[in-house]
Amino acid sequence: MPLSEHEQRLFEQIEQSLAEDPKFASAVRASDPRFHARRRLLLAVGVIAVGLALVVYGTVTELTLLGVAGFVVMLSAAAFAMRSHRKAQSPDLRVVGGSTSRRTRGRRMSFIDRLEERWRQRPEGHR
Repeated sequence: MPLSEHEQRLFEQIEQSLAEDPKFASAVRASDPRFHARRRLLLAVGVIAVGLALVVYGTVTELTLLGVAGFVVMLSAAAFAMRSHRKAQSPDLRVVGGSTSRRTRGRRMSFIDRLEERWRQRPEGHR
Protein backbone atom coordinates (compact mmCIF):
# COMPACT_ATOMS: atom_id res chain seq x y z
CA MET A 1 0.00 0.00 0.00
CA PRO A 2 1.63 3.27 -1.07
CA LEU A 3 2.00 6.13 1.37
CA SER A 4 0.12 9.36 0.99
CA GLU A 5 2.00 12.57 0.22
CA HIS A 6 1.54 13.75 3.79
CA GLU A 7 3.04 10.53 5.18
CA GLN A 8 5.94 10.72 2.73
CA ARG A 9 6.68 14.30 3.84
CA LEU A 10 6.55 13.22 7.48
CA PHE A 11 8.99 10.38 6.83
CA GLU A 12 11.34 12.73 4.98
CA GLN A 13 11.27 15.18 7.89
CA ILE A 14 11.98 12.39 10.38
CA GLU A 15 14.81 11.10 8.21
CA GLN A 16 16.32 14.57 7.89
CA SER A 17 16.14 15.23 11.64
CA LEU A 18 17.74 11.85 12.39
CA ALA A 19 20.49 12.45 9.83
CA GLU A 20 21.35 15.77 11.48
CA ASP A 21 21.67 14.22 14.95
CA PRO A 22 25.37 13.23 15.39
CA LYS A 23 24.66 11.20 18.52
CA PHE A 24 22.11 9.06 16.69
CA ALA A 25 24.39 8.67 13.67
CA SER A 26 27.28 7.44 15.83
CA ALA A 27 24.97 5.02 17.66
CA VAL A 28 23.73 3.56 14.39
CA ARG A 29 27.27 3.35 13.02
CA ALA A 30 28.47 1.63 16.20
CA SER A 31 25.80 -1.05 15.85
CA ASP A 32 26.42 -1.61 12.12
CA PRO A 33 28.17 -4.97 11.60
CA ARG A 34 29.74 -3.74 8.35
CA PHE A 35 31.52 -0.97 10.27
CA HIS A 36 33.02 -3.50 12.68
CA ALA A 37 33.97 -5.86 9.84
CA ARG A 38 35.73 -3.03 7.98
CA ARG A 39 37.64 -2.11 11.14
CA ARG A 40 38.68 -5.76 11.69
CA LEU A 41 39.75 -6.00 8.06
CA LEU A 42 41.96 -2.90 8.37
CA LEU A 43 43.45 -4.28 11.58
CA ALA A 44 44.21 -7.58 9.83
CA VAL A 45 45.91 -5.76 6.95
CA GLY A 46 48.11 -3.91 9.44
CA VAL A 47 49.04 -7.14 11.22
CA ILE A 48 49.83 -8.77 7.85
CA ALA A 49 52.22 -5.87 7.13
CA VAL A 50 53.88 -6.38 10.52
CA GLY A 51 54.20 -10.12 9.82
CA LEU A 52 55.76 -9.40 6.43
CA ALA A 53 58.22 -7.03 8.09
CA LEU A 54 59.12 -9.79 10.57
CA VAL A 55 59.66 -12.27 7.74
CA VAL A 56 61.92 -9.85 5.87
CA TYR A 57 63.84 -8.88 9.01
CA GLY A 58 64.23 -12.53 10.01
CA THR A 59 65.55 -13.36 6.54
CA VAL A 60 68.01 -10.46 6.48
CA THR A 61 69.37 -11.17 9.95
CA GLU A 62 69.31 -14.94 9.36
CA LEU A 63 67.07 -15.52 12.37
CA THR A 64 64.95 -18.35 11.04
CA LEU A 65 62.71 -18.49 14.09
CA LEU A 66 61.78 -14.81 13.67
CA GLY A 67 60.96 -15.37 9.99
CA VAL A 68 58.77 -18.36 10.82
CA ALA A 69 57.03 -16.36 13.55
CA GLY A 70 56.39 -13.56 11.05
CA PHE A 71 54.91 -16.05 8.60
CA VAL A 72 52.62 -17.48 11.30
CA VAL A 73 51.51 -13.95 12.20
CA MET A 74 50.75 -13.22 8.53
CA LEU A 75 48.84 -16.46 8.10
CA SER A 76 46.79 -15.90 11.25
CA ALA A 77 45.95 -12.33 10.25
CA ALA A 78 44.91 -13.46 6.77
CA ALA A 79 42.61 -16.13 8.28
CA PHE A 80 41.14 -13.50 10.61
CA ALA A 81 40.56 -11.15 7.66
CA MET A 82 38.84 -13.87 5.63
CA ARG A 83 36.61 -14.81 8.56
CA SER A 84 35.69 -11.16 9.13
CA HIS A 85 34.93 -10.69 5.44
CA ARG A 86 32.67 -13.77 5.38
CA LYS A 87 30.90 -12.58 8.50
CA ALA A 88 30.26 -9.20 6.92
CA GLN A 89 28.91 -10.78 3.73
CA SER A 90 26.39 -13.01 5.51
CA PRO A 91 24.71 -11.02 8.29
CA ASP A 92 22.39 -12.67 10.76
CA LEU A 93 18.92 -13.00 9.31
CA ARG A 94 16.09 -12.77 11.75
CA VAL A 95 12.57 -13.62 10.73
CA VAL A 96 9.88 -11.49 12.27
CA GLY A 97 6.43 -12.98 12.15
CA GLY A 98 6.93 -15.42 9.31
CA SER A 99 8.96 -18.26 8.01
CA THR A 100 11.93 -18.51 5.74
CA SER A 101 13.32 -21.21 3.52
CA ARG A 102 16.90 -20.08 4.06
CA ARG A 103 18.83 -21.94 6.70
CA THR A 104 20.57 -19.68 9.20
CA ARG A 105 22.14 -22.25 11.50
CA GLY A 106 25.63 -21.85 10.07
CA ARG A 107 25.49 -25.16 8.16
CA ARG A 108 25.71 -24.66 4.43
CA MET A 109 23.38 -26.53 2.16
CA SER A 110 25.03 -29.08 -0.06
CA PHE A 111 24.44 -29.22 -3.78
CA ILE A 112 22.03 -32.12 -3.39
CA ASP A 113 20.11 -30.30 -0.62
CA ARG A 114 19.69 -27.26 -2.86
CA LEU A 115 18.46 -29.43 -5.73
CA GLU A 116 15.96 -31.16 -3.44
CA GLU A 117 14.76 -27.77 -2.15
CA ARG A 118 14.24 -26.53 -5.71
CA TRP A 119 12.39 -29.73 -6.57
CA ARG A 120 10.02 -29.25 -3.61
CA GLN A 121 9.35 -25.62 -4.53
CA ARG A 122 8.66 -26.19 -8.24
CA PRO A 123 5.21 -25.39 -9.60
CA GLU A 124 2.77 -28.30 -9.43
CA GLY A 125 2.15 -28.46 -13.20
CA HIS A 126 5.79 -29.29 -14.09
CA ARG A 127 6.27 -32.99 -13.36
